[in-house]
Amino acid sequence: MPVMSIWPVLHSIRRALLHYILVLTALPATTAATPYFEDGLLGLSQKELHEKLGRPQAVRDRKSALRIFTYYPITDWATYFSKLVSPENGEDVYTFTREGIEIRYSFSYAVDPNNEDENRPLIVRLVDIEFPHPVPMTRLPFLIPEFHPSTEPTNPTFRSNIWVLLFQGPASSDARFIVKEPGKDQLDWSLSFQLFSLQGLPDRLTREALVDRVEISAQSLDFITRRLRHTHEPILNPFSAQFEKQPTPPQRSFKTIPVPRYAE
Repeated sequence: MPVMSIWPVLHSIRRALLHYILVLTALPATTAATPYFEDGLLGLSQKELHEKLGRPQAVRDRKSALRIFTYYPITDWATYFSKLVSPENGEDVYTFTREGIEIRYSFSYAVDPNNEDENRPLIVRLVDIEFPHPVPMTRLPFLIPEFHPSTEPTNPTFRSNIWVLLFQGPASSDARFIVKEPGKDQLDWSLSFQLFSLQGLPDRLTREALVDRVEISAQSLDFITRRLRHTHEPILNPFSAQFEKQPTPPQRSFKTIPVPRYAE
């Protein structure tokens, strides 16, 4: 009985293995989204956010340019409403209770406009944190784990009559993806915390000023100092030790309106 050589079989197996390896190396690498900044949220994909925080309790949809939202239970959104609008229009909503205070997180997403796939990935571009009742600014680091404000007095900080804006940490070139501002590629974008007060902030700001809402987003220090300098007043960092040691500003003196004298 003739003996068959095994070398042709081994050669075929070797060719098949080489072909399989070449196919694997030719496939595009699938890299997971990573946070852009130290907050650990901006830049995450929606899937990664759900793995980190769990399934959201609800989804909300903005109905106008104003802060008017419609809230949907997550089951209703997934089975029906998500098919009526673009997926990025829905904001995932989570509710947490910390120190006896209910805190609502809402996550807005960005998508790649050049990606036309039906299931294109959603990337966290803004985090909106709301309190049912105003809380003092000094309590924010304890109520929001992602909020670690710098204590450097010269850390870039701005204010208006209703908000305080704090920059945090170095800029990230990757963060341009979640920014909608025209000309964003020519600017550097950094992590920012914007603290809002619906009742307005006092002229003499203290850390006891009440805050209703906090936005975590990417903003450009260069954009503000060049184009928004008339609306953003630079101030000392309110979370620095030097802030409370500032001397009390002198009371403003108001000139009286002269009263005309008429001949009798």
